[in-house]
Amino acid sequence: MMAFLGTVFVGLIVGLLARAIKPGDDKMGWIMTIILGVLGALLAGYMGRAMGFYRAGEPVGWIASIIGAIVLLFIYDAVRRKR
Repeated sequence: MMAFLGTVFVGLIVGLLARAIKPGDDKMGWIMTIILGVLGALLAGYMGRAMGFYRAGEPVGWIASIIGAIVLLFIYDAVRRKR
């Protein structure tokens, strides 16, 4: 249970920082911000392992997680604008 709450807390912090850094108005609630942060960390971990920066099971850093979340925000904006 504590690991889940830790993941949610880190996801919230990463998502909030990514939304604060990326220019523009990203209208999303708390839950979507948490999901953004968690997915950003997962994306950063996957890309880091693919490029040889991280080994399997190694935690991803804060900066990489925020960059991953920012990338997801740009993708989200691109998909949203096409509609």
